[in-house]
Amino acid sequence: MKVKIFIVILILIGAAVGYKFYSDSAELTAAPTYDVEKVIRMDLTKTVSATGTVQPKNSVEVSSKITARIKEVLVKENEKVTAGQVVAILDGKDVDATRDQAQFSLTNASQKLERTEKLYKIGAKSLEELQDAQYEYDKAKTALEKAEADVSETVITAPMDGIVVGEPQTAGTMAVQGTSNPTVILRIADLSEKLVKAKVDETDIGSVKVGEQASFNVDAFPDEKFSASVTKISQTDTSNSWSTSSSSSSSSNSSSNNSVIYYYVTFNAPDPKNLLLPAMTARLDIVVGQVKNALCVPISAVKTDGKGSYVEKITRDEKGQQIAERVYITVGLYGEEYVEVASGNLNIDDEISVTYQAAEKKAAVPNIRRMGHGGPPPM
Repeated sequence: MKVKIFIVILILIGAAVGYKFYSDSAELTAAPTYDVEKVIRMDLTKTVSATGTVQPKNSVEVSSKITARIKEVLVKENEKVTAGQVVAILDGKDVDATRDQAQFSLTNASQKLERTEKLYKIGAKSLEELQDAQYEYDKAKTALEKAEADVSETVITAPMDGIVVGEPQTAGTMAVQGTSNPTVILRIADLSEKLVKAKVDETDIGSVKVGEQASFNVDAFPDEKFSASVTKISQTDTSNSWSTSSSSSSSSNSSSNNSVIYYYVTFNAPDPKNLLLPAMTARLDIVVGQVKNALCVPISAVKTDGKGSYVEKITRDEKGQQIAERVYITVGLYGEEYVEVASGNLNIDDEISVTYQAAEKKAAVPNIRRMGHGGPPPM
């Protein structure tokens, strides 16, 4: 009997020691560990990215007001021109013939009108005949004026100062007049001032304001940084999708393809080195917010719950174990990696959690049956 009691006592002592060791190990295992970053002060900038195209601020397409064959082009690509300078001459044989015919018709109409007036005065012609003669004279005069205007249109002049961009049409090409699709004889652009026309996503357009500054680069000069400023924001999206006529024609496509909505934003782009060329692709960063010496935390540290935004401030106990305390904050400007702390109980160099490892679940405590009512553990 004594031996059995002694064995039971040894078992209980071993169980107690094991339980104490297990409990300590479980507590150590349960203590979470946190990756921390410090609260810092920095200049914070928020930007919106966009892609656009370099364009001359002023440009014009030179076309003809009459349909005629190009007789001569007097300028070449990259040549400077001034307003009023003759740049091309059209073959004017047809319009010259039309003018001569119009002149002949006007002469006849003038003579007829003169005779009719004399006869009307002596009662040999009626008022109606006089009016008809006057009408024919006026019609012939108008035809001559148009023919003379057409003759003058055979001489094409530059409407503005600038540079000829692209190859002009060659002699012998038929220049077709029209309002919808006329023949472009040449293009003139003033490259002393340039702009960038960019597409901005609808999620970002609300942040962009006229006057805001931007920087951009182009593939041709990767080490060159160009500055720009917002001068105009379009009040309609790039495809006018809100319009009844355009939305009805594309309703079937929009139902199956939720395309992103973009708005055109125009930037003034100074180019003192004259490096930018029309149609270059510009990749812009638009500064839509900026704050100096702001108290900042990493964006990854900010969490939210029903009370608002908070961070986990990390302190340590006497054993060196990390302790996380929720500190509620008001966030301000967002940058790429950091966010401004507009208010909250945080100071510079405070440590905050950016990630953490979840604590392991405590193992179930061994169920050691007590002596007494249940008797000793079975042998």
